[in-house]
Amino acid sequence: MTTLATRVRDRASATPDAVALRAKHLGIWREVTWSDYWERARLVGHALLALGVDPGDRVAVHAENRREWLYADVGAVAVRAITVGLYPTSPESEVAYLLSHSGARVLVAEDQEQVDKVLAVVDALPDLEHVVYLEPRGIRNRYADPRLMSWDEFLELGARHREGDPDAVERRMRAAEPEDPQTLVYTSGTTGPPKGAVLTAANVEFALTSAIRPGEGADGASPRDVTLSYLPLCHVAERVFTTWLNAAAGVRVHFAESVETVPANLREVQPTILFGVPRTWEKVLAGVTVGTSNASPLKRLTTRFWLRVADRVGAELVRNGGRHTPSTRLRYALGWVFCYRALKTRVGMRHVRYAASGAAPIAPEVLRFFMGIGVPVHEVYGMTESSGIATGNRPGRVRLGTVGEPRGDVELRIADDGEVQTRHAGVFAGYWRDEEATRRVLTDDGWLRTGDVGEWVDGTHLRITDRMKDIIITAGGKNVAPSEIENALKTSPYVKEAVVLGDRRPYLVALIGIEPDTVGHWAARRGITYTTYRDLTAKDKVRELVGGVVREVNERFARVEQVKEFRLLPKELDHADGELTATQKVKRSALAEAHGALVEDMYPGGRS
Repeated sequence: MTTLATRVRDRASATPDAVALRAKHLGIWREVTWSDYWERARLVGHALLALGVDPGDRVAVHAENRREWLYADVGAVAVRAITVGLYPTSPESEVAYLLSHSGARVLVAEDQEQVDKVLAVVDALPDLEHVVYLEPRGIRNRYADPRLMSWDEFLELGARHREGDPDAVERRMRAAEPEDPQTLVYTSGTTGPPKGAVLTAANVEFALTSAIRPGEGADGASPRDVTLSYLPLCHVAERVFTTWLNAAAGVRVHFAESVETVPANLREVQPTILFGVPRTWEKVLAGVTVGTSNASPLKRLTTRFWLRVADRVGAELVRNGGRHTPSTRLRYALGWVFCYRALKTRVGMRHVRYAASGAAPIAPEVLRFFMGIGVPVHEVYGMTESSGIATGNRPGRVRLGTVGEPRGDVELRIADDGEVQTRHAGVFAGYWRDEEATRRVLTDDGWLRTGDVGEWVDGTHLRITDRMKDIIITAGGKNVAPSEIENALKTSPYVKEAVVLGDRRPYLVALIGIEPDTVGHWAARRGITYTTYRDLTAKDKVRELVGGVVREVNERFARVEQVKEFRLLPKELDHADGELTATQKVKRSALAEAHGALVEDMYPGGRS
């Protein structure tokens, strides 16, 4: 049985000295060869065996993206254990729930912060027997809990086990079956507690081969390609573009130092393959807007001219499926000399040959901007329960506003109620310890109910209109899909979050979160002083600025879909406050409840 572990082992055997991973240490990018990678992963496997880990036991990882995340993942797979990823931002309550629900026996925790979280709730975790910490600072001489073990001690344990039984890991690998659960990927939990999606060895194998299928996605991915890993590895999409693409095609993975250093790391790495959620692309676009506004008068004039050219080039590419014409090639070539080359280098995308946006809807205008400056961003679609695989826009066959065509071997249909349903070898085995939820989401003949509402465009491309649970039915009985309106609002560089509400109400309203960097720069240029985010949102001029954005967006929609009133959120949304999921998706019900006074103030009879 081919698994993630056998693929890493085979690459280590075929190209032992080739570079598999890079990570920064003391400001210098350090290389990890395939032989080094497999050596560490195999030691992890032996260490897990020494701790008594049996097939099907859960091994959790609570860390930022780093080499040890992959070592632990591959090592666990090698001994037929199940990897469980936790988001680094998860608060104590969420850590307790995920570790308890999964029944993890071993936890690999990054540092003192993550260790403190688990120790605070460890009495509620009877299954947890060992906590392996990666960074010893603040832990080694401070805690006496017998469950604690340093990473070095863990690997030493593995080395001793290997000396006594050198073939133990290989025996486990040879016994692997396609139905073996390989990882539990917990859903974001927008409507309730997260559910653990069970992905099997066969699911993962389907996903990683689909990611490099000729004519789709990262077609032709090879060891010459470079990626930057920065989104949480417990999210299925980042697992595809980091761990699985690396094992399947030998793509060299670079680990970002932190979320804050991603822009700098992009400039250093200049990846050839890049995945981002909509927020990634929106933030880059907002940064370009701010940078242009702050440039010298001549540079500002020049950049704005060539960005207008890029917009027209992007519009023509949209009409042509993403393919250039002689006219667009000429205009782009001139723009490359005077603007686009420097701009793409500055945002770290000079060498990107394939980019993808997924995990949430994105405004077509954002994609058109990147197409125009020569960064081919393709909207793709999948979900945790489908191993991240369903549809994608293919190079040369792009339809903006859609999530593309079904990938090879993927069946897809739209049910009578408009729900998108899919069936393929990547559809998960079910939810961990939740048979009822599994029955609700899987039909008897294996179709996955995605919960998304969709429609066909030109009979080939899928357009997602919204989540079924998010459809708004106004008091007048009109059905409205809020995500399209929200994405249009977020196209503005001044808007970071937008949540449209109005179910059973006479009209639509919106709660809007400003983009503090761009609005802050805008305010500074106009001499508007402020101290905090809340203070900035209270300024009349800022409200007028956002009001202009709302009016402009309203012109694109039918009257019933227009936002009649809005309020600015007085704080940035936060995962720890329960307003966002770990993947930065807005929890609508929680937000509406937390800011209920603002919502009621926008309707007749509401609070004053």
